[in-house]
Amino acid sequence: LNLLEKDYFGIRYVDPDKQRHWLEFTKSISKQMKSQPPFTMCLRVKFYPPDPAALKEEITRYLVFLQIKRDLYHGRLLCKTSDAAMLAAYILQAEIGDYDPGKHPEGYSSKFQFFPKHSEKLERRIAEIHKTELIGQTPETAELKFLQKAQMLETYGVDPHPCKDVSGNPAFLAFTPFGFVVLQGNKRVHFLKWDEVTKLKFEGKTFHIYANQKEDKKIILTYFAPTPEACKHLWKCGVENQAFYKLEKSSQVRTVSSSNLFFKGSRFRYSGRVAKEVMEQSAKIKREPPEIHRYASQAFSYNLKCFIIFIVFLSFSYLSSSIHPGLESLRDSAHSTPVRSVSHSESFIPRSRSQVTDSGDRTAVISDETYSPSDSVLPTPVAEHSLELAVSRQINGAPCSIEEEKESEAGTPTVGDVGELGADSRVAGPVQSAGGEAALSEMEQVNKFVLSVLRLLLVTIGLLFVLLLLLIILTESDLDIAFLRDIRQTPEFEQFHYEYFCPLRRWFACKLRWVGGLLINK
Repeated sequence: LNLLEKDYFGIRYVDPDKQRHWLEFTKSISKQMKSQPPFTMCLRVKFYPPDPAALKEEITRYLVFLQIKRDLYHGRLLCKTSDAAMLAAYILQAEIGDYDPGKHPEGYSSKFQFFPKHSEKLERRIAEIHKTELIGQTPETAELKFLQKAQMLETYGVDPHPCKDVSGNPAFLAFTPFGFVVLQGNKRVHFLKWDEVTKLKFEGKTFHIYANQKEDKKIILTYFAPTPEACKHLWKCGVENQAFYKLEKSSQVRTVSSSNLFFKGSRFRYSGRVAKEVMEQSAKIKREPPEIHRYASQAFSYNLKCFIIFIVFLSFSYLSSSIHPGLESLRDSAHSTPVRSVSHSESFIPRSRSQVTDSGDRTAVISDETYSPSDSVLPTPVAEHSLELAVSRQINGAPCSIEEEKESEAGTPTVGDVGELGADSRVAGPVQSAGGEAALSEMEQVNKFVLSVLRLLLVTIGLLFVLLLLLIILTESDLDIAFLRDIRQTPEFEQFHYEYFCPLRRWFACKLRWVGGLLINK
């Protein structure tokens, strides 16, 4: 892609259980992807820039524009109707240019799918803005205006994780350039700046976030993820985002544990540069701006083009030597984009946004509708899907990108998924009942508890053994310490010393002399 700012990119894949993952570049692919090849991956924005309009290079800004446009289409970037109409008009101006009555008949804006769903009134408003307010704007200008508008929205940079609160109400958790947010209904019910977040923990399906707010007010938020795997993914995303946006240097990154006990839970360390380092490195870029190939939508198509920047198909025989990316059209592949000037400092937060985040009321209305990114209708091809499936979708004009929207993580089946389940059921036989799944889940929890107890027991025995050895070494040494003298004077120690330790020491000395003799003879 001819990008120099690569730190903000991530490669994402979806496992057979429809759980999303970020590929860790410090580990081999075969150890991370449990499914069978060919493996399907996609490029995404992993860390959103607080001010995308201030990015260093235009190619980066263009790719951020494509990513945010994709977020808008999939319901991630939810906003009020007035903002939605403006954003869609900017997209229209960037793709088809000025309004031309000869080329654009009545209702032309309805032929473009900007949102998961929209009304005729909204379509008319989009066309009105495009016709009257955006005349003369180049694609670069329209994209820049789009970015400036999008960054002011409450849902900008949101990669939603579906959860439930302690009352069982659905919620979406997300980590943004500015902090941690919780979205419920059409409101942002919680917002914590990265400086306020002190610790992230998870155990099983339970996720905890600890924070210190103004006047030393400590809070703990608890949410429940759909599966333990989803909760672990949520935790790892939070650890990475906090390290990236909050720290000054990558040398400050530490290994984080999901539990207070060192022998329990998961351990994870963010590997990469932090935002400030990337910003400083981007400032040193001095090259001729790379050529940008903008691809307009196929006129009056109801479906967006493929989002995937590249699809990587790997076989085990070529796993270590060859990666074959299949590049699809860049037009709607709103890829994840490296960010130049992402910073955790307040100076990068727009003025109006700073006022919002500093206000006493942390509940903000984000839209006229309920936030539900699972409204997306695109299916999620997972790793076991074949190349023929992707090719057939392209031929039929349907989206062929990996769709990692929240119905995939929450397990909500789409139309495509239902069809696949139907086909599989004819081959695989009866589907496991809901009761059987519940029993299996309970058994898994019992097994995990038993393993946790055994691990605790083994660690305790190991510690006691190490302490015992240390005590023996100290008491048999020449150290003249009061409590060691007291131990040496006890009858039990003298009995142990003469009946066990001295014979054992002589046995070891004999063995060492024997081994030494063998070595000398050789």
